[in-house]
Amino acid sequence: MQKSSFQNNVQSFGRFLSGMVMPNIGAFIAWGLITAFFIPTGWIPNEGLASLVGPMITYLLPLLIAFSGGRLVAGIRGGVIGAVATMGVIVGSDIPMFIGAMVMGPFGGWTIKKVDQLFEGKIKSGFEMLVNNFSAGIVGGLLAILAYQIIGPIVGGLNEVLRLGVNAFVSRGLLPLASIFIEPAKILFLNNAINHGVLGPLGIQEAAETGKSIFFMLETNPGPGLGILLAYWIFAKGMVKQSAPGAIIIHFFGGIHEIYFPYVLMKPSLLLAVIGGGAGGIFTFRLFSTGLVATPSPGSIFAYLAMTPRGNYLGVFAGILVATAVSFLIASALIKRSVARGDTMEFESAQSKVREQKGKELHLDKKTKEMTAAEVDKIVFACDAGMGSSAMGAGRLRKKIEAAGLDITVVNKAVNEIPEDAQIVITHQNLTERAKNKAPHAEHISIQDFLQTPVYDQLVNRLSAEADNSAKANNRKEEAAEAKTESSSAANKEILKKENIKLGLESIKRNEAIKMAGQLLVDSGYVDQDYVDAMLDREKEMTTYIGQGVAIPHGVGAAKKKINKTGISILQFPDGVDFEGETAYLVIAIAGVGNEHLKILANLSELIEEDEAAEKLRTTDDVDYIYEKFTL
Repeated sequence: MQKSSFQNNVQSFGRFLSGMVMPNIGAFIAWGLITAFFIPTGWIPNEGLASLVGPMITYLLPLLIAFSGGRLVAGIRGGVIGAVATMGVIVGSDIPMFIGAMVMGPFGGWTIKKVDQLFEGKIKSGFEMLVNNFSAGIVGGLLAILAYQIIGPIVGGLNEVLRLGVNAFVSRGLLPLASIFIEPAKILFLNNAINHGVLGPLGIQEAAETGKSIFFMLETNPGPGLGILLAYWIFAKGMVKQSAPGAIIIHFFGGIHEIYFPYVLMKPSLLLAVIGGGAGGIFTFRLFSTGLVATPSPGSIFAYLAMTPRGNYLGVFAGILVATAVSFLIASALIKRSVARGDTMEFESAQSKVREQKGKELHLDKKTKEMTAAEVDKIVFACDAGMGSSAMGAGRLRKKIEAAGLDITVVNKAVNEIPEDAQIVITHQNLTERAKNKAPHAEHISIQDFLQTPVYDQLVNRLSAEADNSAKANNRKEEAAEAKTESSSAANKEILKKENIKLGLESIKRNEAIKMAGQLLVDSGYVDQDYVDAMLDREKEMTTYIGQGVAIPHGVGAAKKKINKTGISILQFPDGVDFEGETAYLVIAIAGVGNEHLKILANLSELIEEDEAAEKLRTTDDVDYIYEKFTL
């Protein structure tokens, strides 16, 4: 059955909230542990360590959520702007500003993304970093001011509405229905304001008269949150399921209820579960005429029991149990339904399946459809800098696309420069998430090896099977056969000089091999000396080993301004050089201004495709042989 547009939008919203919250659950647990142990009413009170609690919930946790939200929209740059913008709502409010973070984080990412699009292709060479830094600073500052002036007061007004709503139910004796306001207020991290600003004073007044009060139990009941977490633990899948047991301990025994709030925020329909659980617990407390002598702080089961007067234990246990059961039953139905439909990223097993296949097979993003041949006119290979492994992969796939007669352009780009019109994006598995952030609507394919992978043939076969391309195939084969002209050969010989081919070298450490290959580029005038350092920096981020005994070290994307002209150097180590557990026998340094070096890399990909040819490249002592093979 086809999903409605509304349903798809709700699921997308849930996925986005999950993407903001789930990466930061560990931070919530850390804060919860510090709170449970070191606050004055904790297990081992410590005034110094307790001073961590306030800054963490006021600044750290909202900023982490804001950064995650901004990063989902516009990568690291979006995350930074989202965090800066969120400082405005944090400073402009006297309550933890999680809602403000969930608004300003993504909005900051969206804003800087639009600003970057305005400047795209219009910045003169050498001024990129200056423009990028100042545009980010200006945008971040303006958004922080906007957040301080507008978002903070709006959330403060929401807090006041919730306070008045709770008062209205309490004054009319409709205590179970007060959960309609109390539970959403808790999820919005307004629990302290509701508890200490409304329910606490009422409880103190009643306890002074009767010795106990139910008002101390309305917001602090651990049952609704426990039911939510149990339902996630039993019925969910993936990371959220694995994180639930730890959250249960922090929530129920540690008394830090905030730990379960993100689990509800990432699936807002679970508000029904906590409201139902809260109402069921209050009804049961009333039925047993139970109450507490003071506010249980923190709200753990142990604090609850400590504040329970004699003769009220049965009612307290019954209220917590009923609240847990009602919340669990409602949450279980909603979560099981979500699992069956695959609504959110945590409920799908796509990530674990990718890890199982270890990048050796085709991986398609389950949230985007497979592109057909009729829909595809551009395939983008992306790596960190856009001129090394991606160029190799693009060269290999381009030949297969041409041979199949498919009229599809294959290009290579840096992962941060993936064009919006890319229909299929192929990246190393370590870069796929970044690529998805840049091109969320494209079909994404993860690979581990740019050379020895079945992905290329799988993709070409899939696209070829969808259309009759026999006539095109013949034409493309003829064009490919005529492509090797004398002019391109001459250009290749300018890029690779014989003196930059060194054979029969003794094995050395990886960084020394990179420096040696880079120095050849420097000595030939291809690059400035700083480019060698950029090559080493690139290697720290991710290995440039690409398979079949070949590594292609090159600088990070920002180092292109250190390149004077396109050039390549080749070092041969018959006994190999260790590249993070892989042995490279050929170390090929690359400096590419444009695309002039792609032909040489394409030649390399063809040469090492066959084991016999690859072996000869690793062992030959004939410089002319390598020179001719690379510059054809």
